[in-house]
Amino acid sequence: MATGLRAARTARGWSQDRLVYEIRRAAEQRLLDIASAASLKTYVSEWENGRRAITERYAAILRPLLGVTDVELKGETASEPQQADGYMDLLSRIDAAGSLSQSMVQTFLDQTELLRTMDRQMGAAGLVDQMNGHLAAMEDALTFAVLPSTRQPIARALAGASTLAAWQALDAGAVERAWRRYELAKRAAQDADSPLYLAHAMGEQAYVLADAGRPQLAVELVRDAQRTHADRQSPRLRAWLAAAEAELCAEAGAGMETEALHALERASSVLPDDGEMRDPDMVSIFLDPHHLMRWRGNVLAKLGDSSAMEELYASLSSVDASFVRARSGMHCDLTQAHLARGELDDARTHLQQARLLANRTGSVRYRRRVELLTGRL
Repeated sequence: MATGLRAARTARGWSQDRLVYEIRRAAEQRLLDIASAASLKTYVSEWENGRRAITERYAAILRPLLGVTDVELKGETASEPQQADGYMDLLSRIDAAGSLSQSMVQTFLDQTELLRTMDRQMGAAGLVDQMNGHLAAMEDALTFAVLPSTRQPIARALAGASTLAAWQALDAGAVERAWRRYELAKRAAQDADSPLYLAHAMGEQAYVLADAGRPQLAVELVRDAQRTHADRQSPRLRAWLAAAEAELCAEAGAGMETEALHALERASSVLPDDGEMRDPDMVSIFLDPHHLMRWRGNVLAKLGDSSAMEELYASLSSVDASFVRARSGMHCDLTQAHLARGELDDARTHLQQARLLANRTGSVRYRRRVELLTGRL
């Protein structure tokens, strides 16, 4: 039974009719010949009730449309991967992994960067198949790499890609996939002996807990990340983790306001003002004084601090246009800040912008936040 299809559809607030419309629009864009709207309406009902199997023709449309994997779409259990068939096949794979050149590792890194850029501008939903294939190629290479000198560069590349894939899954509302991707990222980071990627994966994984309604546990995890090989973390990563702690403390509420503000101060004090957004050894995060100002506005808005307004408007005017999903979050923050001041017309204006950008990127996570804020107007 394709229960996953129903869950993915309802997470976006789509009716079955809306899904039919989106399927037909996607098919037209790709010049695909599919069933009529009337037939598709029947198909959708039968897919969701388990009376008809989703064929690959339609699955290939639905996966990027809804931002789900094939297993999630069809509500199936992932099958165990096939093992290498015999010694000759095994040795062939080991030899291939052993000869993996540095240029091939760089190709993995370049592909991750491309997917990161596309995600930032267009959202994660349409990248599911590409990301799954990308991770599978790196996992396969790592599985058959024997010596540390071969394994570590691949594992480091896999750690960065898995963290990106996890955040994409969280944004798409696929929380179990997000959790598993973070676990993969942590294992890869440990294999690579990379405390930077390990701590970053732990810090982002804390957001899964916060979104699931366990903000106190999320705070504990991000603090544990800051203690993980603290002497080997870069200043920019320490600032990122401190800012994440501040946001999660603000989410937790319940007397943690002072701790949130202290974490913000710590982030400001350790962030290098070197004109760079990323560390050469930690390209998975973007953080400079402008990004931190935006993050500070987010935290202050969650705390109901009136000074959030100035920070947020300054950030909105300077944010890179390619950070589309981030702008949705900023409009949510401004909605929250205006609500705290009773300025309902301004709040509605920003909420509408947040909704448009969340829909544009297919962000289930921000769509949920928009709906929560809508309930306060």
